[in-house]
Amino acid sequence: MGNDRLTQIVSLCRRRGFVFGGSEIYGGLSSIWDYGPLGAKIKKRIKDIWWDTYVDKREDILGLDSAIIMNREVFVASGHLEGFADYLVDCPQCKKRIRIDKIEKVSENNYRCAECGSLINILESKPKRFNLMLKTNISASEDSPQEAYLRPETAQGIFTNFLNVLNTTHKKLPFGIAQIGKAFRNEVTTGSFIFRMKEFEQMEIEYFVKPKDADRYFDYWVNERYNFYIERIGLKKENLRLREHSKEELAHYAKACIDIEYRFPFSSRKEDSDGEWSELEGIANRGDFDLTQHSRVSKKDLTYFDDEDNTRYIPFVIEPSAGVDRTFFAVICDAYDEEEVKGRKRVVLKLKPTLAPYTLAIFPLLKNNYTIVELAKKIFYDIKNKMPTIYDDTAAIGKLYRRQDEIGTPFCITVDVESLSDGKVTIRERDSMSQERISIYEIEKFVKEKVKD
Repeated sequence: MGNDRLTQIVSLCRRRGFVFGGSEIYGGLSSIWDYGPLGAKIKKRIKDIWWDTYVDKREDILGLDSAIIMNREVFVASGHLEGFADYLVDCPQCKKRIRIDKIEKVSENNYRCAECGSLINILESKPKRFNLMLKTNISASEDSPQEAYLRPETAQGIFTNFLNVLNTTHKKLPFGIAQIGKAFRNEVTTGSFIFRMKEFEQMEIEYFVKPKDADRYFDYWVNERYNFYIERIGLKKENLRLREHSKEELAHYAKACIDIEYRFPFSSRKEDSDGEWSELEGIANRGDFDLTQHSRVSKKDLTYFDDEDNTRYIPFVIEPSAGVDRTFFAVICDAYDEEEVKGRKRVVLKLKPTLAPYTLAIFPLLKNNYTIVELAKKIFYDIKNKMPTIYDDTAAIGKLYRRQDEIGTPFCITVDVESLSDGKVTIRERDSMSQERISIYEIEKFVKEKVKD
């Protein structure tokens, strides 16, 4: 059932212009995706809500926009060049290359291929180490290349600018630096739509604290970020859970890590018919690893002088790291619904109104009636700068309603013959499909009262 639901969601995303395959007219590229007109709108709304919540409305977090291409030494210090790798194994049957940590272990040396179900003996098909960094050349000459890398995470741009931000803002601990931006990983084992991509976007905060306060702030950020998905993004609580990393799976730099997991509608196992719990966001206590490493490799003093304690030390870092694309994916999956109405299937995206591509759609009941069309367009032009609004007269009303249901528009306005005499329109609510007549002059107030953060 999980994978059937995924197929339906992918079909909707392509049909309605949420997500397209990258370079599709040339056959595409594995796990490279483009966001269409509606997908781009939702993605921007997610980023705007995150930025508004953590940068614009807080005094303790500052924004940053660092470069995608970074000096090789950055990743020497971070450990990415040496340790940022997956171990992959080739299935002798279907020839797929698969991450060894993502498939079922059957016995000591045998694993089961997630693609075809065949057994893979790791003594025969030896796992190969594969670095995930994407390399580029920033030299003007091909004969003498200058090696650089596309960042695999936005975090390192924050750490390398820690001193710059500190010296220009004079912030006191605790304070954070936030960034939204692209990151790149040469993922070999890809799939599950936009869950795992080679080019993706992150929303990250590095929150710098006194070492003695790290545990308290770690707990704060786990709770804060979990509630954000429910209250600001509108995900259902039953589709979210927290999972603490065991000591064995902790990253080498981490003191602690908790994932916020979402039940995505894909599954590598038949028994997971309701979907598979997978990481939506990770919150980590990174200790003082990053600033210590960058201080050592760059030979720059990245310590913080605490004038309250009259001491100098490397701050600890709490990192809430979220994926924009995975949040988008979770939003679509959570909102997707099918129901039968008058013997026909209705597909509806029950998006939180603040995330919907359009808040309001306006239709003329009769597109060949000039007076009705004129009034409908006047209402559209009066309100489109006050809220995201679309005008459509390219189909019959029933089809127009279904089209807006599929893209998640919370309200539809129909202008009819009676509107010309009584100054009222019919407003339809997406989820309940209930309708009522309201004055043209009450449209903005009516909708804004219904659409709240």
